[in-house]
Amino acid sequence: MFSGLGARDQHFRVAALVVFGLVASMVAGCVGSPVVAPPNPAPGDESPGGSAEESAAAAGPRDSFTLVATGDVLIHPALTEQAELDGAESGGGRDFAPLFSGIEPLLSGADVGLCHLEVPLAAPEGPFLGWPLFSGPPEVADGLAAAGYDVCTTASNHTVDQGEEGVIRTLDRLDEVGIDQAGAARTEEEAATPLVRDVDGVQVGHVSHTFGFNTGTSLPPDKPWMSNLLDADEILAGARAAEEAGADVVVASLHWGVEYQHEPTESQVALAEQLAGDPAIDLIIGHHAHVVQPFEKVGDTWVAYGLGNSVARHAEPRGVTEEGVAAHFTFERTAEDDWAVAKAAFVPTLVDLGPPVRLVDLTTAESTPAYDAAATRIEEIVLSRGAAQDGLARHEG
Repeated sequence: MFSGLGARDQHFRVAALVVFGLVASMVAGCVGSPVVAPPNPAPGDESPGGSAEESAAAAGPRDSFTLVATGDVLIHPALTEQAELDGAESGGGRDFAPLFSGIEPLLSGADVGLCHLEVPLAAPEGPFLGWPLFSGPPEVADGLAAAGYDVCTTASNHTVDQGEEGVIRTLDRLDEVGIDQAGAARTEEEAATPLVRDVDGVQVGHVSHTFGFNTGTSLPPDKPWMSNLLDADEILAGARAAEEAGADVVVASLHWGVEYQHEPTESQVALAEQLAGDPAIDLIIGHHAHVVQPFEKVGDTWVAYGLGNSVARHAEPRGVTEEGVAAHFTFERTAEDDWAVAKAAFVPTLVDLGPPVRLVDLTTAESTPAYDAAATRIEEIVLSRGAAQDGLARHEG
């Protein structure tokens, strides 16, 4: 993965790539995040014959790339306590890297690592809060970067749990650790500029939308653009804006569904069908239910209705709330010089409550009865809408 090579940290933002007049052409509230320019080569990456970018161009355009997306990053107080224990052992401060380390090998083998950061981040001194109004330590972002994530989506029902200040702190911290984001915005100009990430010559766009916000929280009245809402027209407008900004592939991350319900709702299915029928959307990734939901190919477009929790430590664990799934998609260039998913796979994951609390890749972890039962249950759910018939299978390294 580029982050593993240090290239992710070389990305810089180009807010002017899409003129600000784009705002007028988009439905109010349809927002995005800054376009990311091609990476500058890190010192020492230049080849004897020229820069790394020139060498890549000389080799010709790449014909495939892989994307790994994971579930909700939900930072309950118990996870902060675990990070404090891990930091004490290493002689530092709060350390979330050990929590996420189980997924690092999977992410390091992919070209794009996509997370869903559901909670806002606090200042270093806190306060650090759990449900109902989350506020996670800023070191969460460091843990995500260490694991190998390149992009995090940030539109969720918790986006504005800590108000405008929480949104700004979160996006600033993601910038500091070199992770791009889509879904929330600090300025109206940022909101109107889509995120298009260069993946070794392939332009991958991201849009992120949520069904709404928690009771008692809302977008600032004068800043309705601060987070994207779940509206088909707005999602498609954002996807088309990403295409206009150069995206070859657009991934839509949607915060939707009913918590703790494995089966997608009728509204999820209807929206998926509407979006999948539009050529602007190439892949749909779902979050929010906190349990795994099925994958399904709708027309030519893959839909992962819900990836469950990536990391969480609910006050009352349900077993299924500790289960998650990483979606692993391989895109290939078609004969028409377009892009399509050529291979779809999934990786069952589990939050082992320990102690210590750790995220586990169930395809590589040592077999135990509990791990095997979780992996079997996850697979049954993921395949329950016939995805195996369209080629979905467990990823095996």
